[in-house]
Amino acid sequence: MAQTLGVTAVVLTVFCLCSLANADGGRISEIFVEGKVYCDPCRVQFQTRISEPIEGATVALQCRSRINSTVLYTVERKTGKDGLYTIPVDEDYAEEICEVKTVSSPRADCNDRFDKFEKARVLITYNNGVASTTRYANPLGFMKKEAVPECEKVLKELFPEEQTDE
Repeated sequence: MAQTLGVTAVVLTVFCLCSLANADGGRISEIFVEGKVYCDPCRVQFQTRISEPIEGATVALQCRSRINSTVLYTVERKTGKDGLYTIPVDEDYAEEICEVKTVSSPRADCNDRFDKFEKARVLITYNNGVASTTRYANPLGFMKKEAVPECEKVLKELFPEEQTDE
């Protein structure tokens, strides 16, 4: 019985020491912010089935102080052919406000900025209960100069109850 207690004590001690060695919770070394930039052909400032990804669009991740709005971190990236971007971040910005915003579109036919949704807030911290190293930003976009004719049909599909019989 004493020998069993001794072995149990040793196992528990080793387990506790291993837990202390990993006290940072298995902290990850990098967080990745991912998102998408698209072209809004209907000028409605949200994605529809005819929205298109924008290759080569520039986005910027900016983290600033909640206290005095001092910018602490900024990095820019370009989107791939699928309109997706990935931004690696090596620090924890739990106490800061971090946002991804559109900077520029390479498409001359689709480079009007959104009025209200040009930024997507992202929480960049290791201590938020999320095991994944990826943080997803809401999709961002640019608008065409004028809505394309197909938009009327697309919007009727999305909002059928708003149609009136005349």
